[in-house]
Amino acid sequence: MATKKKMKIGIVGCGAIGSSLAKRIVSDFGAQAELAGLNDADMDKAYALAESCGSSGIPVFNLKDLIKKSDLIIEATHMSASFDIAKKTVTAGKHIIIMSVGGILQRYRQLRRMAREKGARIFIPSGAIAGIDGLKAASCGKIKRVTLVTTKPKKAFAAVEHLTKKNIHLDKIRSDTVIFEGSASSAVKAFPQNVNVSAVLSLAGIGPQETRVRIIASAKAARNIHQVEIESDSGRIVCRTENLVHPDNPKTSYLAVLSAVAMLKQVLDPVKIGT
Repeated sequence: MATKKKMKIGIVGCGAIGSSLAKRIVSDFGAQAELAGLNDADMDKAYALAESCGSSGIPVFNLKDLIKKSDLIIEATHMSASFDIAKKTVTAGKHIIIMSVGGILQRYRQLRRMAREKGARIFIPSGAIAGIDGLKAASCGKIKRVTLVTTKPKKAFAAVEHLTKKNIHLDKIRSDTVIFEGSASSAVKAFPQNVNVSAVLSLAGIGPQETRVRIIASAKAARNIHQVEIESDSGRIVCRTENLVHPDNPKTSYLAVLSAVAMLKQVLDPVKIGT
């Protein structure tokens, strides 16, 4: 029997999420995949991660070469870079898992069209929320309303430019305070590192303009809390997720990393569970 070829996976972005995923690929997916290489805007980070993965054999490439060497790219950078990375990847006919979903939100249809033309596949993990399966199923009928209420410790919003413009001072917050209310499209622009989940909800449901988002900064919350409410002709869905923050990045929930691991399992496994 012929040995099945391992999938070659490249990671772009060697911060908290990219580092966690690289180590999981090496430790958990060796039978099905191999870490083909790393890339980061700060190449020192890429070299440090390659060394910490326990093997000097993990190469560091520029983006063009990494895409060429890989079957699948995992984008783990930031919103401002994700579309460009995704565009270059699918144009080369390669598959991609996108973590910084907010960056492709406004040009999602363009990216999907390019992927279809090139035979590439785009994978978007659920991220730090539950309920995406139900939302996707409900969207096959008629959805009336989708609302996301996100509550995070106030320190998670440090250095957010939107708060400075609105004259909101985190050090003065003593109780749960609504710091944003509006569309998912506006939320992603105002909080590019905090509400990536609203972009995922938008793509799975009724779009970025119709999906409503409320963001709360809390002086007491110890976890990142996302509550999704869906009203549709199939019923009402309410999902509340209370996430522990990633130990290396308070702006990110640990579940977001695990969601990407779960997505990678779906890519590699012949059995798919859930819609």
